[in-house]
Amino acid sequence: MNYSEQTVLQAFRLYTKLAKDGVLGKEAVQIYNADEDVRALLELFSQEVHCAIIKTSEELFLVPEPKLSPFHVSNEWIKRKYLRSGATNADMYLLYFCILVLFGSFYDSYQSPHPTRQFIGMDDWIRLIQERIDHLKSHDEEQLKASEKEISYNWSAIIEKWDDMDDIKETAKRQSGNTISRMSFLHMVAKFLNDQQLIREIGNNEITLTEKAMTIIQRFFMAVEYNKGIFEFLYGFDKEGQHAGHQ
Repeated sequence: MNYSEQTVLQAFRLYTKLAKDGVLGKEAVQIYNADEDVRALLELFSQEVHCAIIKTSEELFLVPEPKLSPFHVSNEWIKRKYLRSGATNADMYLLYFCILVLFGSFYDSYQSPHPTRQFIGMDDWIRLIQERIDHLKSHDEEQLKASEKEISYNWSAIIEKWDDMDDIKETAKRQSGNTISRMSFLHMVAKFLNDQQLIREIGNNEITLTEKAMTIIQRFFMAVEYNKGIFEFLYGFDKEGQHAGHQ
């Protein structure tokens, strides 16, 4: 398809700023919605760097899809910036696990089009994580290993890391400096999500999803080609796609 020079330049200027800052404001959203050619070029540019453009009512975001995208945030960067000194891969597995549980807590089914709760408290988040850990523990070792191999998720390391953060046991471990409380860990996860504009803190130790998060969840987390069965295994969905424990 042939595009005018003016259209190409406009799209490239928008893409350059989007690639630099990761986000564009309402004016860019209006152009994206109104100009089909600019929109097509922006989508094309983003695909070339293995990213997706996520549109909310007031912002455009450039979101990396696979790890090979140059815009992908590395595990090492997250460890250095958000986790404690000496954080391991197991800490990263648990961080992603906590995010999955948090996102899942806002929806009552696998294909739910909209969140069914407005906010969640930190205490409820911890409780829901424990529910999912208990669900994982209900599988025998052979089932866990098979799932780990199929979807490349280290459930065993997640269970062990979470159990090591048991607040009751922590007093005895604190002297060696080798542990951290579950609540402290979740606050670090929340800081990461807040910095990525995926959650918003609303006071009283409660958080809510942003429009950016809801758009990403619908586009990626609930799409089978991206989540590779993680939610099915984690939540034990029934035939209607509903999971137990949501309130």
